[in-house]
Amino acid sequence: MYKKCIKRALDFLLSLCGIIVLSPILLVLCILVRVKLGSPVLFRQERPGKNEKIFTLCKFRTMTDEKDENGRLLPDAVRLTKFGRFLRGTSLDELPELFNILKGDMSIIGPRPLLVSYLPYYSEREKLRHSVRPGLTGLAQVSGRNYIDWDRRLARDVEYVEHLTFGMDVKVLWLTVKTVLGHTDEVAEDTNAVEGNFAEIRRKRMEEQRKAQVSD
Repeated sequence: MYKKCIKRALDFLLSLCGIIVLSPILLVLCILVRVKLGSPVLFRQERPGKNEKIFTLCKFRTMTDEKDENGRLLPDAVRLTKFGRFLRGTSLDELPELFNILKGDMSIIGPRPLLVSYLPYYSEREKLRHSVRPGLTGLAQVSGRNYIDWDRRLARDVEYVEHLTFGMDVKVLWLTVKTVLGHTDEVAEDTNAVEGNFAEIRRKRMEEQRKAQVSD
């Protein structure tokens, strides 16, 4: 009952209340991002949602568009400013995702939506993470997201799906609040540092498995 009906109703009500209450902060952040990082204010990227349906994720941008003499973007570490790090470290860059939750693309609690290019590299069990709406925060994020490897991180996502209850959501939400207030980076999504190598890791693993099968 909770998973099928109540969870979505709570997501809608809480995201709507969050947008209303946080609207002054959202406005201030829009202005600051525009002044410090330029336009557009929002970073938009396609991500897979429930049942792998693609939606457009919205976040505040945290990097500039600085380019080299050949017109290519500079490395992420160069374009990520002190203000951008602050946004990520406090998870303020995630606030526009409240609109994704309101629309029904996401949930407050659930597996984080990763890159579309990762879809071919999940195991059958790991694909269970897409049987629910992706979340603003999730069990993996409060389990040391930036300090555990991909296998364990995705295992946490599956664990969440298999034990999805109101109690589980309350637990994850409470741990998220503690993490953010503690100013740690466990819930700060660092796409380039953490997510960027997933496809490469899995691709190499698949190649090694194929070579092992041929040698056998």
